[in-house]
Amino acid sequence: MAMIVIYHNSRCGTSRVTLSLIKSTGADPVIVDYLKAGWTEGHLLGLFAAAGLTPREALRAKEAKAKELGLHEEGVPAADILAAMVAHPVLVNRPFVCTKKGVRLCRPSETVLTLLDGPFKGPVTRENGEMLIDGDGRPVV
Repeated sequence: MAMIVIYHNSRCGTSRVTLSLIKSTGADPVIVDYLKAGWTEGHLLGLFAAAGLTPREALRAKEAKAKELGLHEEGVPAADILAAMVAHPVLVNRPFVCTKKGVRLCRPSETVLTLLDGPFKGPVTRENGEMLIDGDGRPVV
């Protein structure tokens, strides 16, 4: 089975559901707790380029730290956003998933299905109970 890497935050419901979807294929992904591991500028630039995102698009705008640092302001250079992400890993939106099929920011969780080969084992639901993979392993979304 091909390697799958998830940049994961266990406190994030979207990240937990994405990990469940990955595991529903029988995969044993590499789980990177990016809050502990941190980021380098080069790593983030590579991840964002592979996902087709800019630092602003990958910014977790809901984080209080983003507002505190003024990262929401119009005209903040990408380099400043990137430097803030390196200094404060929580500012990177999550989860990012890397597979042989590509790299994606998996928000919403079912975005990860485009990166995975089945078959799936279900059921897998969102934390609100919404079905994503049914009991027969078929994606519902």
